[in-house]
Amino acid sequence: MSGMEAETAIQIRVESPAGEAWRMFIRNRSAALGLILLLGVIAMTFLGPTLYPVDPFEIVWAPFTPPGDQATVPLGTDYLGRDVLAGIINGGGATLAVGASAALLTVFIGITIGAFAGFHGGVVDEVLMRVTEFFQVLPPLLFAMVLVALFSPTLTTVAIAIGVVSWPQTARLTRAEFLKIKQLEYVTAARSIGARNGRIMWWVILPNALPPLIVSATLIIGVAILFEAGLSFLGLSDPNVMSWGYMIGSSRQYIIDSWWSVTFPGIAIFITVLSVSLIGDGLNDAFNPKLRER
Repeated sequence: MSGMEAETAIQIRVESPAGEAWRMFIRNRSAALGLILLLGVIAMTFLGPTLYPVDPFEIVWAPFTPPGDQATVPLGTDYLGRDVLAGIINGGGATLAVGASAALLTVFIGITIGAFAGFHGGVVDEVLMRVTEFFQVLPPLLFAMVLVALFSPTLTTVAIAIGVVSWPQTARLTRAEFLKIKQLEYVTAARSIGARNGRIMWWVILPNALPPLIVSATLIIGVAILFEAGLSFLGLSDPNVMSWGYMIGSSRQYIIDSWWSVTFPGIAIFITVLSVSLIGDGLNDAFNPKLRER
């Protein structure tokens, strides 16, 4: 092989960091399984209402019909005679929407506060960290219940309440990354050429701090889904919108006579949270430079 051919072969083997991280992620069987499960849940949510066009609030058969007893209601009916399968299919959209929205709000608040605290330091850092500690010592579920109770229990207020109580951990992680990265040479070089603080924060430091923040945001989605299920279970959700937590909460009094009304939505929540957790672990491994070198 000539020198030029060897150089070309070496160049072909070079991968971008994103491509290398994706290769590591796909090779992780648990992460790949989590991705498949999550894509399956998303597909069920978007395609299910078209393939199974049943209103989840419509009374379609006798109450407490067990699974397999009637072909028209494969997973049975709840205490009102509503189709459990229709509830799972249609409730997934609301549950995933609340989880994703709450995670985005959590990441936005956490990154904003953590970035300012870590970059500026001094008094700014001290004040913002005291605010973070104040929110961190509050019981998250109780605080979210108070916020939802003060306003009308809609999906929007539930998502906002979850985001407001869940950001402190993201803020601390962002602060730690900014404190570490702002001491590096390329940040000093950006300062020396006259880059403003805003540009250094959002265009120089933040892109290099994203990998652990992406992992954290992924895991927050699972936490937000559990939060939404908990609030819905306690009756603090929109009663006009079907969700998995609402299904469990509304049927909890009849769990002996209608175990399937609680079990199947619980399985749906379990699979979704498990898939998100597996994806988060896979991203954590994929973004770990030591594992990539290995």
